[in-house]
This record gives sequence, structure tokens and C-alpha cells, in this order.
Amino acid sequence: MSKPKTANPNQQSFLHQNLLDQLNPKHPLLLLARQIDWSYFDAEFAPLYSHLGKPSKPICLMVGLSILKHLEDLSDEVLIQRWIQNPYYPSFTGEIEFQWQLPCDPSDLTYFRKRIGNEGFEKVLAASIALHQEKAIEDEMCIDTTVQEKNITFPTDAKQYRKIHGQLLKMARSEGIVLSRSHEKEVKILKLPTRFATHPRNRKKARKAVKRLKTISGRLLP
Repeated sequence: MSKPKTANPNQQSFLHQNLLDQLNPKHPLLLLARQIDWSYFDAEFAPLYSHLGKPSKPICLMVGLSILKHLEDLSDEVLIQRWIQNPYYPSFTGEIEFQWQLPCDPSDLTYFRKRIGNEGFEKVLAASIALHQEKAIEDEMCIDTTVQEKNITFPTDAKQYRKIHGQLLKMARSEGIVLSRSHEKEVKILKLPTRFATHPRNRKKARKAVKRLKTISGRLLP
């Protein structure tokens, strides 16, 4: 795709009223749009486009949509639909007239993200931090790891009894205590029935195995 054409925001139409004249100038999105240096993104991302082919969407539009996507936490499809429903979205992305058509296809956002890559997103993030300056610097950072994969397992009774057994064996060997029977092989055998304890066919075997693990752990206790 060829380099997009930069729209002139100062050029008004005689047939349509300026969109900014109909909106609240103190709206947070309009205030943010005035602070962003859109020409910076045009200069940074323009070399990523070719001089041949069909003209692409304006860089101001694509960067604005990317910012709105992360501000509102929306999917590409929902974002494109809300762009028409919310007149502040077109104004934020550089439009000066009310729009009746979709700004682009949702897949265009995917292509734009691939085009600018991680370095491009770092430039957008750096520009956002520069706007907030000292407010963006925090003494502490809280990270939500609710959906992050963790190296833990659900603490079932069988796992706890095996853990108790392993810790007691470790303590006995470190103290030089000789045990008449360690039950190590039996514990390994009992581990298999407890893996699928919720299955209807294994419930009886699992309960029996857990009961036996509890007995073994109790025998090693002083």
C-alpha cells in the first residue's frame, strides 16, 4: 500500500458543519487529541509505506484507533462500530465532519499493528508517557496476574499427604533416623488412582488411595 495522504484539519466544507463546533470542547478525548503531536507519528511511520499501490488509511486515523482500543479495552470489531456511534471517536482521530461510514475494516488494524511492529508501539507508549510526564512515573507498579499461568497446582488431600510423606522422609534422613519402612514405592503407586479422582469409575479407588496415604503419613509422624 502506498503512503497515506494527510488530511488538512483546517480545510472546512461549505456543505457540512464542522464536527468540533457541535461537540463539547472540554471532553477528555478532545483535550487529549489537542495534546498529542500527530505529526510525530506521520514522520515516524510514513517510511514504512510504499510509494506504489492503493493509498492506505491515514496514519492519524490508525494511531488514534489504536489508542482508543487500549483506552476503552475494546476488540477491533467493537471499536469500529463505536467509531460511528460515538462522534467523539471520529473527532479524536482527525475527522472534521460527521461520518456515516466505517473508518476501515477491522482487519486493517491488524495489518497496521504488524506494519509498525513492537518498535512502533513503543513510540506510541513513549508519546503517551511524555504527555503525562511526572504523573506517569510511579513509585510502585501493581501488576494483575489473575490470568497469568502459574507454576502451582490445586492443593488436594492426596497431594498434601504425599508432601507430608516426602518432608518427613527428608527430615528423618537428615537426622540419621533409620526407618523400618519408608513406603516410597507404595506412595508412588497410590499416586496414579488419585490423578483422576473426579471420574466416576475412579472415585472408589481414589478414596481408598487417599485414605491409605493419610495412614502412611500418620505412621511417619513422631
